[in-house]
Amino acid sequence: MRARIHTGLVWAMVLVLAASVVGLAVHWGGWGPAGDVWFEPVLVVSVGLTDLLPVAVCWMAVGRVGLRRPEVLLAATAMTAYVAGDCYRAWVEATTGSIPFPSVGDVLYSLFYLLMLAALIVAVRRHVRTLASSVWLDCVVGSLGAAAVLAIPLSPVLDSALTSSSWLATVTAISFPLFDLLLVAAIGGIGALGGRRLGRRWVLLFVGLLVFAAADVLYALQVNANTYVRGTPLAAAWAIGLALLALWVDGMERTHPAAAPETSPATGRAALMVPVVATAAGLGVLLVSSRVPLSTLSVALAGATLVAATARTQVAFRQVAWMAHLRRVASATDDLTGLPNRRALHVEGHARLVDPERRRQSLLMLDLDKFKEVNDSLGHHAGDQLLVQVGARLREHLRPGDLLARLGGDEFAVLLEDAGHAEAIEVTVKLRAALAEPFALEDITLHTSVSVGIALFPDHGLDLSSLLRTADIAMYKAKTSGRGQHVYNTADDTDATTRLKTVEELRTALTTDQLVVHYQPKIDLDTGEVHNVEALVRWDHPTRGLLYPDAFLALVEESGLMRTLTRVVLQVALDQAAVWHAEGRPLTVAVNLSGSTLIDTSLPDEVAAMLTARNLPPGALQLEITEEFLMADRDRARSILTRLRSSGIQISIDDFGTGYSSLSYLRDLPLDELKLDRSFVFPMVDDARAAALVASTIGLAHSLGLRLVAEGVETKAAYTELVRLGCDQAQGYYMSRPVPAAELDLWLSARDVSATRTPKGLVGAHQLRHYEIDRNGYDNNG
Repeated sequence: MRARIHTGLVWAMVLVLAASVVGLAVHWGGWGPAGDVWFEPVLVVSVGLTDLLPVAVCWMAVGRVGLRRPEVLLAATAMTAYVAGDCYRAWVEATTGSIPFPSVGDVLYSLFYLLMLAALIVAVRRHVRTLASSVWLDCVVGSLGAAAVLAIPLSPVLDSALTSSSWLATVTAISFPLFDLLLVAAIGGIGALGGRRLGRRWVLLFVGLLVFAAADVLYALQVNANTYVRGTPLAAAWAIGLALLALWVDGMERTHPAAAPETSPATGRAALMVPVVATAAGLGVLLVSSRVPLSTLSVALAGATLVAATARTQVAFRQVAWMAHLRRVASATDDLTGLPNRRALHVEGHARLVDPERRRQSLLMLDLDKFKEVNDSLGHHAGDQLLVQVGARLREHLRPGDLLARLGGDEFAVLLEDAGHAEAIEVTVKLRAALAEPFALEDITLHTSVSVGIALFPDHGLDLSSLLRTADIAMYKAKTSGRGQHVYNTADDTDATTRLKTVEELRTALTTDQLVVHYQPKIDLDTGEVHNVEALVRWDHPTRGLLYPDAFLALVEESGLMRTLTRVVLQVALDQAAVWHAEGRPLTVAVNLSGSTLIDTSLPDEVAAMLTARNLPPGALQLEITEEFLMADRDRARSILTRLRSSGIQISIDDFGTGYSSLSYLRDLPLDELKLDRSFVFPMVDDARAAALVASTIGLAHSLGLRLVAEGVETKAAYTELVRLGCDQAQGYYMSRPVPAAELDLWLSARDVSATRTPKGLVGAHQLRHYEIDRNGYDNNG
């Protein structure tokens, strides 16, 4: 209901205003029925309504916001004071036939100006609390320029007011043109702010004040010249100004200050338009005053405009200089870490390398190991935190004079001052030890490592670009070799070329069925039966022959292809499992997963879909993971493994015993199996301590309800010892190396035939001689 009243009131104000403007035009032009007794009273009523309706609109706005928006209350009170002044003048004139000066109406008019200016100050401050000093200077320049120009036509009015015999009449007469100057100054200031933050509704205020001030100035000039006549369109100007101000107040009430429309900061010519125009106006006034006598006030305002413009220019120069400085700093500084960036390294590095007094220098290229897994598992925010801490820690452990820069991603470079081969190695060892200490990222503690490539000047490059290239090659050599650091040598160029070529060949292999899967059986040591096999990937290279995982897995991980490779292996292995199940041989296939694959939260759903598509039960698949992944992100591991395990997929810990972390994950995570690493199995026959470790590990697994599988069983003695110790399963070359599915079928068939003739627990061991033992065929991690 209130909304309808409000809308109706606004429309009534607009319609009455339009009718009054038309009526005044008709009356002034002499086109109306001047002789009709009803015409002029109707016209008077409509003009009166143009005063009252804007006030009503403003007070409805006050009723909706109360005291929360003081500018609305101030504007409504100002409009009320103006209308009250009009009513008082009309009443006095109707009852006495003349209007005294000054009167109560003049006080009310003055109150209108004061309250409206106060409303403007409050509203502007509410909308533009954080404007820079340059913008406020623009407002001052615009205000002074506008006032200087307006003071010229108002000078006769001011001169006439100063000649009044009554001091009160003089003050009152002067106050009105001065208030008009303030209104025009406010218009100039708002014009300087326009396009920055005030929004489109302030155009109503801008135009309303402009119309109101223009009407005031014309009225003052006509009164001063004794040419003012009532009933002219000039009366409509005040009505239009009041209506526009009322619409502004109404719109301001319905726009929350926090959500006030803001445009982007003005730039270029748009930002300078108001101060430039105001400065030109001030100069124009001073030039005119040199030839034509102008009022002292106008000249003073013009001078003040130029002073303010000069101050604005100085501020602008300081801003330009500061922005240039910031641009130089930003172009040479990494936004995230605050370290010098690649550009800064090139500039400073070039200056150092061409300095004849600096002949011994070295460049270190550092790349965090498995940083992508941090981003994927913990999010980019955690990755950024890690980079910031790495940068700070590197800076802390460098020598004075060494230049540290972040090149991008997780790559850093250090240009060592006065450092040859020995010094570069020493600094590298110190930096790698520093980064080996744990990092605290919010709620977790993270361990990381770094691979460092070392290039020496001038041996490995005569300029920074050459040093960066050779250090980058050395860094990849350090990463792929697993040693963590490497000094460049010319043979590395061939390795780098081969590495890039191999990566491209890998991309092709993933889409052209060059990757094949071999299977190694896990023997049940209690019954001699085979219920599980492990799927191990091989690359059937078109020119290099069959490649084992050590030849390509590191490149797969580095090039971000591990997830694709894992899905290929899963598809091939599950296809084969489906064939075995259809043939009545329900073997469980184990597939290795790397840490970069198992951080994918969509993995459980994808694996479930693969099993469903092949009509395989969840128990047909076993996933093998390493302790390294579990320590990287325990919470994510628990979440993903729980989802996999709850669906019926078996979980195995591969290479058990090689990690350096706590065994508490055995209690926390849903596991089915531990696979004891070959490094414990191989020496146990001749080493009592190794045998004791194997026995204790078997006991640990059984006490936790887990199955223990021994890897790397290569001798009959080791096989027999594991049977004696109560190990559950074993796999290794003594029973069978990894072979294609067709060969494994033959092997399994041969075991079935000889099962009745071979002692329990040794079934199939004699078949080892049928296959060439290849000790390079170790497990993959994907």
